[in-house]
Amino acid sequence: MPKSNNKRGTLYVISAPSGGGKGTIIQRLLELRPDLHLSVSATTRVPRVGENDGEAYFFITHDEFRQMIDNDEFLEHAEYVGERYGTPKMPIYEAIDNGRDALLEIEVQGAKQVMGMDTGAVTIFIVPPSLDELERRLRGRGTDSEDKLIKRLERARLELEERHDYDHVVVNDDVARAAEEILGIIDGGG
Repeated sequence: MPKSNNKRGTLYVISAPSGGGKGTIIQRLLELRPDLHLSVSATTRVPRVGENDGEAYFFITHDEFRQMIDNDEFLEHAEYVGERYGTPKMPIYEAIDNGRDALLEIEVQGAKQVMGMDTGAVTIFIVPPSLDELERRLRGRGTDSEDKLIKRLERARLELEERHDYDHVVVNDDVARAAEEILGIIDGGG
C-alpha cells in the first residue's frame, strides 16, 4: 500500500547482472504499484531500439556527463562496458521528501557508492536461476556483438559475487513471483 504524504519515502536500490531481468521486474513493480517513483539514469550509450530519451534513460554525450559530475548532480555514477551511467540526485530526493518510495535500478559499482552514503537505502540484488540461463537471456536479446556479450558474462560472474553485500537477494526464476517478493520487501519497510 502507498505511503502517506506525511512520511518520507524510502530509496530501494535494485541491481542485477546484465540480463538478470531487473528491467522486466521493475516494469512489473510499476504496473502493480504506480505510486513508486522510478529513477531515470543518464547514460552515454546509444539508445536501443524502442528506447526514448527521458524514459529508459537520459541519453547524453560524454561532455555533458562530465559537466554533470563537475556540478555534483549525480547520486552515483560509474563506467560499465565502456559507457558512463549516472543517477541524477534531484528527482530522487524530491520523490522521497514527498513520501514516495523510489526505485533506483543500477549496477553493482553504483550501488556500492549509494551503500556508502547516508541515504537509508534498502538494497536488493536480483540473481538469475543459473549462469546458463543468464547467457541464454543475453544471447536472446540479440543486441550485443560476441565480444561485448563475453564481456557482459565475465562482468556478471564478478557481480554475482557481490550479492552478499545487499540487504536482500531475489531469484528471478519467474518475473511475477520475483516482483511480488520485492513488493513484500517494500511493503514491509525494507
